[in-house]
Amino acid sequence: MAQKPGIPKGTRDFSPEVMVKRNYIFNTIKKVFQKYGYLPIETPAMENLSTLLGKYGEEGDKLLFKILNSGDFLRKADSQLLSEKLSDKVALQISEKGLRYDLTVPFARYVVQHQNEIAFPFKRYQIQPVWRADRPQKGRYREFYQCDVDVVGSNSLVNEVELIQIVDEVYRELNVNVILKLNNRKVLAGIAEKIGAPEKIVDITVAIDKLDKIGLDNVNAELESKGLDKKAIDALQPIILLEGDNDQKLSKLREVLKDSETGIRGVEELEQVFEMLQVLDLDLETELDLTLARGLNYYTGAIFEVKAKDVQIGSITGGGRYDDLTGIFGLKNVSGVGISFGADRIFDVMEQLGLFPEHSDASVQLLFVNFGDKEQMHCLKLLSEIRKAGINAEIYPDPVKLKKQMTYANRKNVPFVAMVGENEMNEGVINFKDMTTGEQQNVTLEKLISIIKN
Repeated sequence: MAQKPGIPKGTRDFSPEVMVKRNYIFNTIKKVFQKYGYLPIETPAMENLSTLLGKYGEEGDKLLFKILNSGDFLRKADSQLLSEKLSDKVALQISEKGLRYDLTVPFARYVVQHQNEIAFPFKRYQIQPVWRADRPQKGRYREFYQCDVDVVGSNSLVNEVELIQIVDEVYRELNVNVILKLNNRKVLAGIAEKIGAPEKIVDITVAIDKLDKIGLDNVNAELESKGLDKKAIDALQPIILLEGDNDQKLSKLREVLKDSETGIRGVEELEQVFEMLQVLDLDLETELDLTLARGLNYYTGAIFEVKAKDVQIGSITGGGRYDDLTGIFGLKNVSGVGISFGADRIFDVMEQLGLFPEHSDASVQLLFVNFGDKEQMHCLKLLSEIRKAGINAEIYPDPVKLKKQMTYANRKNVPFVAMVGENEMNEGVINFKDMTTGEQQNVTLEKLISIIKN
């Protein structure tokens, strides 16, 4: 008996109905990216492991999917390591490539590799899948799409503000109610200095970034396990749990970090961003959140996270500024900032809230019933004119029973059906049925096109 087929855990098939909705998200995001002057690129699904390793921290490195070398991949492997089953060390000998973990590091590699072909500041967007060897769960997949927008070659905080505008516009278009949380890694570095543990900045940011997921007690336990003493952990508590509105938090931070040059720079950057946002008067709710850390090592300035307010799910957009990500590939002092929209989580939010339009541009808008060869020839000519008018339309390919053809229309959620028999052909009209209301009428071709387009 043939084995029942399946797909790897953490991956999914997408039906036409689902793809119509996913493309609605992609097209909405793409349209906003383009409005702000960003241009598309694509990079390969796999990168050299040397490009990926060490860019996401220790935890990120563990989640990289590695690809076995072609041919006899064990030929160069150390027999001693194999016998001792030291898989982590063997992996680097039998695997030189890996699936990309995100789109930002490959983008940095792209910028360095093509630096003589692009104009700086370089504004690009990229919509492609990424892969992480994570434990699959609701809202977390091993293969998922990211919709990234980045600008490199500019230190201006106008870029941060523009990205926040993009967030505002995308979620307004999608009708998703969100909150944007904002912080600055320089502020976090200043806090690490303040509590006497500047060398622990990575451990501190990785731990407090988990506050929403594991709670304060577990965060403190993780900080203790990383070597922070009780005095430093106690000093951290009132800072990460700081309350008040954005202005009050910034004022308190100025006082707390007054002796930290790095921390004060971070406060000033946040103040400038909030000042520009006030001029724009956006609908987007924006909150300064000191527990936001974004665990990736390459962030150096502003960090963003967007959460849906009406659905319990992790962040659906996130990003930040990285001052020298290209430096690891040999191109120094090229600052960049970007954000990534998680299309899969956005889909889950919109599906749960019923926010997708009933009929999208990709859906079939009109089905012609097939009554036979003569009628089919007549309808093909009508179909040609209807499609030229920009309407998605089809004819049922076989002259089967009417009930079967109408069932087909219902299953595809086709909103309108056209029926042309011998009488309609003689009179030069089309019997036109609205599948939602059940109303039928005889109309001309021009009238039919007008009704559907309007």
